[in-house]
Amino acid sequence: MIRKMNLKEVDLVGDIWLQGNLEAHDFVDPHFWINNQEAVKQQFLKAEIYVYANPDPVGFVGLQGDYIAGIFVLKHYQGRHIGQQLLDYLKKQHQRLELDVYEKNQSALRFYSRNGFTKSKTDFDENEEKEFHMIWREINNESMVDN
Repeated sequence: MIRKMNLKEVDLVGDIWLQGNLEAHDFVDPHFWINNQEAVKQQFLKAEIYVYANPDPVGFVGLQGDYIAGIFVLKHYQGRHIGQQLLDYLKKQHQRLELDVYEKNQSALRFYSRNGFTKSKTDFDENEEKEFHMIWREINNESMVDN
């Protein structure tokens, strides 16, 4: 079931965020993620966080306006289309979504491309890692790509 995160779940969702980043972004120094976990948990309180609960959160998506800050699913629950369900949930509520994804995170790039996101620009993050800004738009129930 997808629902808004309860305030009492911030630590659990923060742990999912940390584990997800350590697993998906092994090319970034792990201390970057560890050192930023508390600040990110504070940002959770300002963002829209939707969790996939079973009954406790096993995955979540963070949203700030139309910007997806990330989709994370516990490793044990990956492959069960939870990330897809979270993304589909957002697509029903938004006509436009944006996100940033590392070039080296090929599985995420494939996932977002399969879901109608297209690259709009390339940049480097604070770790000097190449990332793509991607956009998805929906018009008349059909996804449209930016050129």
